[in-house]
Amino acid sequence: MLDNIDERLGARIKIERELRGWSLTELAKRSGVSRAMIHKVERGDASPTAMLLARLSGAFEISMSTLMVRAETQEGMLLRKRQQPVWVDPVTGYIRTHVSPRSSTPIDVIDVVLPPGKRSSFPASSYAHRKHLVWVLKGELVFIEGETTHQMDEGDCLEVGPPNDCTFANETADECRYAVIVLREA
Repeated sequence: MLDNIDERLGARIKIERELRGWSLTELAKRSGVSRAMIHKVERGDASPTAMLLARLSGAFEISMSTLMVRAETQEGMLLRKRQQPVWVDPVTGYIRTHVSPRSSTPIDVIDVVLPPGKRSSFPASSYAHRKHLVWVLKGELVFIEGETTHQMDEGDCLEVGPPNDCTFANETADECRYAVIVLREA
């Protein structure tokens, strides 16, 4: 049993790649991530960034949330706080907690804490074939969706539009906490 999140993510990426019959070279071509980096991630030797995970999941035509759920959680109706998988982006330091249980309900709920002055960007492929809501729980969030910028305050909730490159930015001196609710493929 793998107990390190990087090892579990790497193993899941390898499984997704092999399920499709793709070589490392094929996944690199489809994702824009180097073959060497994919190999390091699959072995658990490199901690993947949010952008790298978004590119790989986009190549698999699944959401980053779906990829992470497959790597992180077990089946069940209840996911207790102490069992909720937590992942920290090594570049931005943002903390991502998967709060919803892995069940037949096609909804993923993600809790994110974005440190002051940080931003995290995701390619349009992260938003294809699924619906996303962004709900600000604490602080302020600037959400850039293609050419549109949304200034969001605590309590604001936004439905993300058609697939675009998107950026979550915390331009304040305080942390921002928000939830991402993803309607995923069942």
